[in-house]
Amino acid sequence: MSADPAAIKEFGGKVRFGETADDYGRHRAGFPEAFFDRTAARGLVGPGRSALDLGTGTGTVARGLAARGMCVTGLDRAAAMMEEAARIDHEAGVTVTYRQAEAEATGFPSESVDLVTAGQCWHWFDRSAAAAEARRVLRPGGAIVIAHFDWLPLRGTVVEATEALIREHNPAWTLGGGTGVYPAWLADLWDAGFRDIETESFDIVQAYGHESWRGRIRASAGIGGSLPPEAVAAFDADLAALLAERFPDQPLATPHRVWFACARRP
Repeated sequence: MSADPAAIKEFGGKVRFGETADDYGRHRAGFPEAFFDRTAARGLVGPGRSALDLGTGTGTVARGLAARGMCVTGLDRAAAMMEEAARIDHEAGVTVTYRQAEAEATGFPSESVDLVTAGQCWHWFDRSAAAAEARRVLRPGGAIVIAHFDWLPLRGTVVEATEALIREHNPAWTLGGGTGVYPAWLADLWDAGFRDIETESFDIVQAYGHESWRGRIRASAGIGGSLPPEAVAAFDADLAALLAERFPDQPLATPHRVWFACARRP
């Protein structure tokens, strides 16, 4: 994505992610295992520690942390997303506590957690307020991780074609054409008083079937999160036709980039 922050803020006011919870939970690929491996290698993730996952959605980051022995609480404004997260947690055999709250006002005590995470959501927050709140709830020496797992609209790919179709159906959508890296988030961390700021990124090819890719896109901000049901259905029919005509082979090879920034509270 990596759109202009002002465009993100303007478009974000129209997004209703709670309405996409089922597609989001069933079809959107979560952060890959390599993301958790790399954060663990940096000493950020480990058994017995506490974590607060902001904008948890369907719990993809929270669940990965819990699977590595952390005591995790996920926060989100959309109750429907967290209900879907709890369903997936049960199937995965992990336990996460969920609370309805905002990233800018978590309700957590000061200096009470070891790790704060924000996966695929920092752009929807009041970023300076969220960064200040993260610093407040972290123990001294605790860490924050802001992470993204973005599709890449590289030339000739199904992702490029899909983004073009989204723009046809929703001209107000401004979040396409991204590179999957977010340099502006580093200033957010510095300004909030975080130090030892580092970034890392790596690319993978995520496999999707036609049905799962359609579900993934229905769950996106530009379609299910902002269009009425009849418009979502019309888009989905056109995407199905596009896939059948131009990308008939399955699974689809969709290029993605994992990028994360981490920093410490002094």
